[in-house]
Amino acid sequence: MTAQRIPFPTVDEVTRHCLTDDEPETVHVEIHLPGRLDPGRLRKAVREALSRHPRILIRQAAGRWWHRRYEWELTEEPDTEPVSWPGGTLEDARRRAVTDNPPLSASPPIRIEVIEQGGGCVLVVTMNHTALDGPACLRVLATAAELYGGADNSPAPAPVRTGGGGTAPEPPPANSNWARPARIATSGRTRASGNGMHIADLPLPTRPKGSPYTVNDQLLVATCLMVGRWNREHGQRAHPVRITMPVDDRPRTAEMPIGNGTRLVEVTFGTEERAAAREPADPAAIERMLRATAARTRALKAAPRPQLGFSAALLTAPVLPVGIRAAFTRALRNAAGPWASTTLLSNIGRVPYPLDFGEAGRASAVWFSAPARMPRGLSVTTVSTDGRLQLALRWSHARLDDTAGNRLGELFAESLAATALTDTEAAP
Repeated sequence: MTAQRIPFPTVDEVTRHCLTDDEPETVHVEIHLPGRLDPGRLRKAVREALSRHPRILIRQAAGRWWHRRYEWELTEEPDTEPVSWPGGTLEDARRRAVTDNPPLSASPPIRIEVIEQGGGCVLVVTMNHTALDGPACLRVLATAAELYGGADNSPAPAPVRTGGGGTAPEPPPANSNWARPARIATSGRTRASGNGMHIADLPLPTRPKGSPYTVNDQLLVATCLMVGRWNREHGQRAHPVRITMPVDDRPRTAEMPIGNGTRLVEVTFGTEERAAAREPADPAAIERMLRATAARTRALKAAPRPQLGFSAALLTAPVLPVGIRAAFTRALRNAAGPWASTTLLSNIGRVPYPLDFGEAGRASAVWFSAPARMPRGLSVTTVSTDGRLQLALRWSHARLDDTAGNRLGELFAESLAATALTDTEAAP
C-alpha cells in the first residue's frame, strides 16, 4: 500500500532548504517529574499518543532536485523506538539536544530520552524543527501523560487578560524598519559549529494591576535591554533592536494541528529607547517602553500575515524545481543576513496542561529551547510553570562561547527584574 504523502508547508520547506550540519535545527523540551516512569508503560503510552496525532508520524519522502515539492510521507507505525533510557547526566542529554538532530528519514523525527536523577526523572525531548514545533510536541506529550497516568490532561482555560481601563497608546512610528538591526557582539573564543545553552529558573515579573502590558511585553523589553547592555559592555555602536516573535493561534485541545503552526512577527525597538538600557535603570523610561511595546504587540498580533511573510510564500510556490528554489532561498537568506532580526524570543506562556503522569507526578518545571542559527546566533525561549519562569538561552558557537552565553543569561535576569514592580499592587 502506498503511504499517504503531504507537500511540505511553507515553514517546513524554507527550513529544509537552509539545513546545515554545523547548526542543528532542533527544538528541545524537558519535563521534570518528581517520580520515576515505568519503561514499558511509557513506551506504550507514547506509541498510542503518536497514533492519536498521526501528523507526527512522518518522514521525508525520497525525491529528486527537479521535483516541484518536498513531501512528507505518513507512516502507520514509528520506524524506530522514540523512547530510550540512555543513562548519563542531564547535562549530557541537554548537549545532545542542541547538537544531534533526529533525522528526517525516520518516523517520527523526535527523540525522547528519560534521565533519572534523585528520586525523580526528566524527559528530554528533541525534535527536528523542520517537521514540528515545541507547542505541537507538548500537545502530543500531554496525550501521552494522560494515557500513562489515567488523569485528565485537558488544557486549562486561557487566562483572562485585564486591560488597563482604557485604550493603549498607539505604537510609535516605525522609524527604524529599514535600518540594519543590532547584532549580539561576538565574544570569546568561538567555535565554528554547534550551539550552547543556558538554563535558568526565575521569578515571574510582577506588573501593576490593570496595566496594558503583559508578561510577554516584559520579556520583549527585557530582551531588548539585555542586548543593549551587552553590546554597550563590548563597545558596539547602538543600533535598533529587532526581535522576531512567534505567535501561535492554535487551540490547545486534542484537535490542535500538529506541525509548525506559528507565524512570525517582528517587534522593533528604535534608538529613541536607548535611555531605558542605561545603568542604573530608569524606571520611568522602562515604563514608557513597556506601554509602547504593548501597543506594538497588540497591533502585530491582530494583523493578518502569512507564517513567514509574503516573500516566503512566493519563494515556496511550486513553479520551479525544488532544487532551484533551495539554491535561490539560501542565496537570498545570505544576502539578507545583515537585515535579519537581532534575536528570537519565543514565549510559550503558561503550560496549559497538567502533564500528570500518575504516580510519577505532575511536571514541576518545563523548559524549551529554540534553534540559534546565524546570522542572529541567539534565541531566547521562556515558559512558566507553578508561578516560575523557565528561561533557556541558546547561542551559536560561531558568535559566542559558553562563558559569554552564560553572562547573557545573567544580563537577561537583571533586565527582567528591572521590568518588575516591587510593591504589593501587582497583577499575577
